[in-house]
Amino acid sequence: MDGVTVTGVRATARILARDDGRGGTSLPVLEGDGPLALRRTRASGAEARVMLVGAMSGPLGGDRFAVEAKVAEGARLSVGSAAATIALPGQTKGEAHYDVRLDVADGGELAWLPEQLISARGSDLYVTTRVELGARARLVLREEQVLGRAGEEPGRLTSRLTVRVEGRAVLDQELACGPGAPGGWDGSAVLGGRRAVGQLVVVRPEFATEPVAARMLGEEAALMPLAGPAVLVSAVAADALRLRRLLDEALAALG
Repeated sequence: MDGVTVTGVRATARILARDDGRGGTSLPVLEGDGPLALRRTRASGAEARVMLVGAMSGPLGGDRFAVEAKVAEGARLSVGSAAATIALPGQTKGEAHYDVRLDVADGGELAWLPEQLISARGSDLYVTTRVELGARARLVLREEQVLGRAGEEPGRLTSRLTVRVEGRAVLDQELACGPGAPGGWDGSAVLGGRRAVGQLVVVRPEFATEPVAARMLGEEAALMPLAGPAVLVSAVAADALRLRRLLDEALAALG
């Protein structure tokens, strides 16, 4: 573990995926500390699969977690998590931070599919996800946030997602929910009283020449092309199960 200080726990997990030259993907770097443990799971074809396993509760107030994943040219990586992440209040005052940095080179492919992030009452978490992609990189990224556990109000959750292709920003959005967030976050213009919100970003080189048309996906989800070889699906739902179903259906519709 990087360390426990008066300001909370600091921990970082790192993944590096490379083409092994034999039709598969190697993981020369797979290291995590403290609450961020990484496990390689059974692979499928050329793809390497990694599971993020939470070794303790958190993040708590004052904690700073970071996950870094790099996918080299020709490598294929899928990253998931063993369980939901629960943001909890801690003895240390101040917000917790969870930073995700993803870098996919030309010809690399990444599926970033963690379980839900749950914002428990009294917590204060700031999540940043930054993605850098090469021109021919491929990406499937899913984010799901659940505002409060069953029967409780949420904590404060701020989430910023940035995606860049060849250094050009195709997506930069931030959403703040819960106590202290800008007014109206749970109103009809944002969540409409729902307590689960998610997004799916899909980047494929073929979208540059065959763009996907914007459309509604029922009453709770929308698909929007981005300014590049990418699409964004945004969804809200009453609960995590419904949200996952909406995002899975959207991914299936993209082929």
